[in-house]
Amino acid sequence: MTAPWRRSPERSHRFALRVMRWIALGLGRRAARLVLHPVSAYFLLFAPRARRASRAFLERALGRRATPADLYRHFYAFAATVLDRVYLLHERFDLFDIERQGAPAPGAGLLLMGAHLGSFEALRAAGRRTGGQRVTMVMYEDNARMLNETLAALSPAARQDVIALGRLDSMLRVRDCVAEGGWVGVLADRGLEEADARAVPFLGAPARFPLGPMRMAALLRCRVVFMAGLYLGGKRYALHFEPIADFGAAPPAPEAALEAYVACLERYCHAAPYNWFNFYDFWTGADAR
Repeated sequence: MTAPWRRSPERSHRFALRVMRWIALGLGRRAARLVLHPVSAYFLLFAPRARRASRAFLERALGRRATPADLYRHFYAFAATVLDRVYLLHERFDLFDIERQGAPAPGAGLLLMGAHLGSFEALRAAGRRTGGQRVTMVMYEDNARMLNETLAALSPAARQDVIALGRLDSMLRVRDCVAEGGWVGVLADRGLEEADARAVPFLGAPARFPLGPMRMAALLRCRVVFMAGLYLGGKRYALHFEPIADFGAAPPAPEAALEAYVACLERYCHAAPYNWFNFYDFWTGADAR
């Protein structure tokens, strides 16, 4: 069975990035951020499924009833990270303050298990800014194709840092990247098929998470580190890293590693709830009606 998020495709994502690129590069970041307010208001008023999904998540993460102001803040944070991605891909690092907490030592290959939480682009930008750490994204083939089209318009040089799963050489490329000391990033809160997912307690109720990323880590016998690039408002981002599992000498079961990942994700969802960008019904496995 197809995973529920694929039944709500983000068809406007490429178009939104191209529009944001035109606004961002034509007007500058300060002026472009003014556009985020009508964009956020539009989605709050005219995207009922996303609005219901936002409310369902925020009430779990906040532990209270979500107000219209909460929903607006949620949409605004998403729009802000999309806008900032344009500048990060254009290597305008001077526009941002990016701090790191618990970062692994560079030069040692590992898998970074992220989520649709905050900005993964902030991590790749930090790696390019220091010039010392390569960060490559692993994505499902359809998603990678769409991303590569977007990167071709925004930053052609960044296309080389994307590996599409589902090809004959995909795992070999991931293996080689880790062996060369690279960091390989996976957004591990979504999978392609429900058959690959496992129900794990998350924010008070079972939710289905893909087991595939942990199986990949077990196959590669590498370390797994949770990563979140949280948007703190304005020009501030914070990169957080936490070790989850080491599939080297004494490897855990992939299921146990998945539970550790979900527990870590839950903590950051409580700490920074407006950074969660899965705008579909995450718990029931069906779009909100």
